[in-house]
Amino acid sequence: MIPLRDTISSKNYPVVNNSIIGINIVVYLVQMAQGANLYNFTYLYGLVPARYSVPEIAYYFSTPEQIFPFISFMFLHGGFLHILGNMWTLYIFGDNVEDRLGPLRYLVFYLICGLSSGLTHLYFNYYSDYPTIGASGAIAGVMGAYFILYPNSKILTLIPIIIIPWIVEISAFFFLAFWFFLQFLNAAGSNGQAGGIAWWAHIGGFLFGMLWLKIFTIIPETGISGAVRGFTEKKKSNRLQVIRPVVSADDNNLYGTIHISHHEALSGTQKIVSLSTGLRKKLYKVVVPPGLSEGSILRLKGLGQQIKDGPKGDLLLKMAIKP
Repeated sequence: MIPLRDTISSKNYPVVNNSIIGINIVVYLVQMAQGANLYNFTYLYGLVPARYSVPEIAYYFSTPEQIFPFISFMFLHGGFLHILGNMWTLYIFGDNVEDRLGPLRYLVFYLICGLSSGLTHLYFNYYSDYPTIGASGAIAGVMGAYFILYPNSKILTLIPIIIIPWIVEISAFFFLAFWFFLQFLNAAGSNGQAGGIAWWAHIGGFLFGMLWLKIFTIIPETGISGAVRGFTEKKKSNRLQVIRPVVSADDNNLYGTIHISHHEALSGTQKIVSLSTGLRKKLYKVVVPPGLSEGSILRLKGLGQQIKDGPKGDLLLKMAIKP
């Protein structure tokens, strides 16, 4: 299952989340520049349990070199697909969690989730000499927080069936619960790091993410977060929107609602709409003209129902302008 987008729109630009993604990309490029020294680089900055459990190995590393990997390991990746999958997942789930916690608390939350995942991996793989790298433990913490905050959200998901892409909406509760079940299943059926994947780090990150969320939501926001929110407030709604149209008994039209901001209502915008009718889901590009007001109707010809021996109806989208 490949998540494409969630249906919860964040109110602010995720400056910290996007910065974390940017830092990961820069560090990955630094990794790729190591050439023949890549393994030594990974062993030094990755999390290697044996460096803490085997005195003969620990002897060769200074105290700072032993402490720093608990942070640096979560910014290293094993390949292009590894970083692509991690950053895409963080992009989907991280903005909403940052929106809820605020930028400063979210930054600390992300780092402490990564640290917790690393300690979990260390506990279950205490004598492993294999360097663990990747942001997936910290991202699992973000997913755990999302699981608590937005269980009723829908995740637009791509399920490849042989060569046929199938796009469906799955509840965040089921999507994340199923993901967690797979991590546990893989961890229980392996030594905890089969194929180089630190399953226990994922499990620890997810569980600690739920725990740390409860703690962080008790901590009040600082004035810094409030000031930053004033600059990061979004002027546009989500480009991709899921619409579940209502079928009319009187005609062959479909009726739905599309959400836009005040700025978009004045200047116009373009959206990608996932139209969900029964088991069928299709993507359409929708051009919203400028000058619309709350409750205005945008008619999309030919996207309605097909009635036997009659013309195909239209899709009528009602404008909902967010404050």
